[in-house]
Amino acid sequence: MKKIIAAACTAAFLLSSGCSAMPINSGSDIMRESVPPAAEEHSYTPLNYTNQVGMWLPYVKFPEIMQGKSEEQFRKAVAEILQDAAAENVNTLYFHAHPMGDAYYSSEIFPKGSYLDGDYDPLQIVLDEAHRLGISVHGWINPLRLQTEEEMNRLPDDFIIKKWINAGEPYVKAVNGRWYLVPSYPETVELLEAAIGEILDNYDVDGVHIDDYFYPTTDEDFDSAEFEKSGESDLAEWRTDVVSRYVKVIRDAVKSHDERLLFGISPQGNIDSDYSSQYADVRRWGSDKGFCDYIAPQLYFGFENECCPFLPTLAQWEELVGGGVSLIVGLAPYKLGREDKWAGAAGELEWINDPDIIDKQIAAVKSSEAEGYALYY
Repeated sequence: MKKIIAAACTAAFLLSSGCSAMPINSGSDIMRESVPPAAEEHSYTPLNYTNQVGMWLPYVKFPEIMQGKSEEQFRKAVAEILQDAAAENVNTLYFHAHPMGDAYYSSEIFPKGSYLDGDYDPLQIVLDEAHRLGISVHGWINPLRLQTEEEMNRLPDDFIIKKWINAGEPYVKAVNGRWYLVPSYPETVELLEAAIGEILDNYDVDGVHIDDYFYPTTDEDFDSAEFEKSGESDLAEWRTDVVSRYVKVIRDAVKSHDERLLFGISPQGNIDSDYSSQYADVRRWGSDKGFCDYIAPQLYFGFENECCPFLPTLAQWEELVGGGVSLIVGLAPYKLGREDKWAGAAGELEWINDPDIIDKQIAAVKSSEAEGYALYY
């Protein structure tokens, strides 16, 4: 990893350059563990909750709250979002710090995000405002997804990914006009370690969070050379092992920084699709704390969804999760009032006809074995 960091630190993408709090809900149990010896030198105590109520703040919201905004305007927008979230009992925020090979924080490795055209540090502002309200912040990263081919062409040649591309290295490949890391190479996994490391070294985040972009394609050509070298015979099984290896590397990088930090994974809610399209071994991750502290499947389905009706799908995840891993159920308030064209005839209009669907799902989660839920607006 030192070789990767040394090379990456030549990139000139620096942006200009919390405290713990009581829980916002008297009904939520705050996690305050004793300080292990390895963490004694670092004064920050991670803020996390045994009953998590999460909320995603994705990069797709950044044009509205960040682009063209001053630091003061961005801070005000974040404060308003968090105050509204606190009113909905949210105690944990997943902030999209590293969505596409970029950085919405001060980075020596990655270029700053395209929606950040101001002279401030979004992650630090989010941490300030969230911790002020007793809200935990997990830095949300997409491990493999990078810039589009057009965006990459506009970046300086000393960006480490651009260097790899210009040198014809196999560590990155383009899929449908966008670049992705190829995770079977140790060089790309080292870069992921470096990305996690600079966030954890410089910010008082309370955890790290990844979502469901585990593999960019099912195309056999994407990593055929490495598969052939592996000597394995089953491509899907080999890719599944590759994904689990880099997921564990991320988890171990988090824990080596501070064992009290949480690492969470948010896969898609359809378990069969996790395996067939993402090579995501959710059964293994959900039953082994060596891979994550919590798993937050995206159960963005109505009760009448013909493929994955909410209650039976929730039951599947309850059965899957164990071994000390927490189940946090991802819910989709963004669907309210919208037609759900993937839900089949029975569920197509459910999100329009039933405005109370999220409240009903929260009630179902609270009656289940899950230890919380998360909201995607």
